[in-house]
Amino acid sequence: MALRSGIYIVPTNRWYIERTVWLIAGIVLLTCSTLALTVDPRWVFGVIATGLVSINVAFTGFCPVGNVLKRLGFTPMLATRAPTRWNLYLLQTDSWYLERRIYIAVGINITIASILMLVHSAWWSAFIIFVGAAMVWFAATGFCIMANALYWMGAEPRLAPGSQARAPLGVDGQAKHA
Repeated sequence: MALRSGIYIVPTNRWYIERTVWLIAGIVLLTCSTLALTVDPRWVFGVIATGLVSINVAFTGFCPVGNVLKRLGFTPMLATRAPTRWNLYLLQTDSWYLERRIYIAVGINITIASILMLVHSAWWSAFIIFVGAAMVWFAATGFCIMANALYWMGAEPRLAPGSQARAPLGVDGQAKHA
């Protein structure tokens, strides 16, 4: 990977599946962390579940929340082009592009932080809350600290506006053309 400069911002002109998943995951992290701190530490298992799902999405492409959003009419921007059994939403897994690396990194980080919160110190929740707030910010503005760090290190994005970004897919899985 070659080092680069500039700012990487994902498209924010509409709510597509992946952007909405980031928003929902961020809200789940913020909510579960707050409940773990104020009500019962076992709420952190919601964060662990979110982390494990994020890792699963990175490796298999299967996203349960993405599939619900697809059924609700949201269109994907990083879905596989091949038809799937039961018309499922699957994230592209043909290479380790930037957005896919975000799923794995976030999943590993919040899972480890959650375990440390349970066995070591409640202060680890500060990291989880930071990640949750960053995910909500990412969904709202298109800017992500981790995405930019990966971008500067040379990771290739698929949601780059005006460059290699693929045409969004319609509900039927076919490419939409403007």
